[in-house]
Amino acid sequence: MSPTSNAPRSLHDLQNLLRDDIKVKVAGIDVDGVLRGKFMSKDKFISAASESDGFGFCSVIFGWDIHDQVYSRELLVSNKGNGYRDVIARVDLSTYRRIPWENNVPFFLVSFFDPDTKEPLFICPRMTLQKAMKEAEHHGWQCMAGAEFEYFQFKETPHSIAEKGFTNPTPLTPGMHGYSLLRPQLNKEYFHALFDESVKFGVPVEGHRTETGPGVYETALAYTNAARMADNAILFKLVAKSVGMKYGIIPSFMAKPWGNLPGCSGHIHVSIRSQDGKNIFAVKDSELKHGREGAANEDTKFLSKEAEEFLAGILDGLPDGMPMLVPTINGYKRLVGGESFWAPNAVTYGYDSRAASVRILSPPSVAPSATRFEIRIPGADMNPYFAFSTIFLLGLRGISKHMSLTIPPVSQMQSDPEKKKAVTKLSTSLEDATIKMMKPGSVAREILGDAFVDHFGGTREHEVALWNAAVTNWEVERYLELV
Repeated sequence: MSPTSNAPRSLHDLQNLLRDDIKVKVAGIDVDGVLRGKFMSKDKFISAASESDGFGFCSVIFGWDIHDQVYSRELLVSNKGNGYRDVIARVDLSTYRRIPWENNVPFFLVSFFDPDTKEPLFICPRMTLQKAMKEAEHHGWQCMAGAEFEYFQFKETPHSIAEKGFTNPTPLTPGMHGYSLLRPQLNKEYFHALFDESVKFGVPVEGHRTETGPGVYETALAYTNAARMADNAILFKLVAKSVGMKYGIIPSFMAKPWGNLPGCSGHIHVSIRSQDGKNIFAVKDSELKHGREGAANEDTKFLSKEAEEFLAGILDGLPDGMPMLVPTINGYKRLVGGESFWAPNAVTYGYDSRAASVRILSPPSVAPSATRFEIRIPGADMNPYFAFSTIFLLGLRGISKHMSLTIPPVSQMQSDPEKKKAVTKLSTSLEDATIKMMKPGSVAREILGDAFVDHFGGTREHEVALWNAAVTNWEVERYLELV
């Protein structure tokens, strides 16, 4: 993992770093991308950090859902059959930072390992991403990523919204005011605290603004290596929710809280660099004038051959990888609107196109060193570790298989109705997406392994079962009186 600038590099460093502290906060990540953690005494923490086996952490965090309801069927890691036994949690010293809004208490992330084999736990989000990072390292490459979150702000507390039955939340500000210079003045202390506290917490922010929609902000996190980016993405949500509590505000990363308004995206940007920092996706300097000879089309002529193969790999595996990009029931409601809400729901790509699922950013719109892909499918409710893992593993699979682009860009589809009709649509429900992911021989099974797909797929089947059994306000309103 990429270290924070002042991370301890030895046990001696750690002891010096914590000499004036009495406790430490640690956290790991569950399958829904939720931080699960606790306080430890300084002595217990230093002891755990100094031991290669780490410390025991109840495996139930992989055996229950986002509301601590035990999964409806036995899964591979945590279940009644093994007594919800401990897995191993190992402290990642490189993730050290202090929590500025919590008396500067020291904070570290942990990763999870199998207690029998001592190997990385296959369902641990941080370890899943490490699989993709190691795959790139075999080529001498480094995975790079960025994340942008759109999220609503509601003038609510956990108690007030519960008392309202989680209906009609009050937006922090009215109206649709993207890029507004006026709206942030209405809650300027909160707006600025989101940026400032994030930076103090070791989560650099690249951009921070209002997005269209009542009370919607967008925050872009600074581009870095994919492992650090996933950590930063998870930790930014912690920042936002913690700062929001102080001001009586709930920032929501739910993908589609309003039926008649645009949803909240979690766009991710990806590229690959060589060990000397060269962008593998960029074309050679000699190709900057006319583009690369042999490119699939005009939209990809300023991409390297490896980038084009990476893109082909993403497009080939998107249908089977959807639950890792859009893991919630609600996330698919965002995709139903399709291009009308800039939430693409098909296997498409295009040069600098926000109507495509994969937006190509390359010369002349950006410098060669900034050449990258923006994956526009995920919502703000994504688990960034699983989303990044899937995109990089699909792309690297495309490179290893030397895949060719077999579909045209969206620019060609606009002028050719037949090409537009032939486009592959992505799942618009978690149930359908999970079936595709779990089918024998799926691309998801190829890149992530059967154990991961069976366990994670089981958690998604549980989510679907709860949704299918739910009676919604829409149903009651529509049918109670008149049918």
